[in-house]
Amino acid sequence: MSKKKKQGLTTRQSVTTAKTKRLVKKALKNKPKWKPAKGYKYLKDLKLGSLFETQSGMRGVLIYCDINAKIIVTNVKGEEKDKSYYLGRQTIAAQTEVKEIT
Repeated sequence: MSKKKKQGLTTRQSVTTAKTKRLVKKALKNKPKWKPAKGYKYLKDLKLGSLFETQSGMRGVLIYCDINAKIIVTNVKGEEKDKSYYLGRQTIAAQTEVKEIT
């Protein structure tokens, strides 16, 4: 390859790299703002001690919430043999969508 062709490839490559960097920077700034489904709240938005129910029918009490939420599961829909695993103290994501039970 001649010297001019090598310079042309380098310039095109640096332009592509600059465009990519600009797109990445823009994407990181414009993060989507997620909202829970209508009628639901995120677990992290509930007060400690609140009763809740998930879409799958699991009911529980919120006892601690940071990045993950510690809960006490009181009722689960499902087979009897699986209930013993789910009932009791569990850790789930703080951004789990739940309905607050008042």
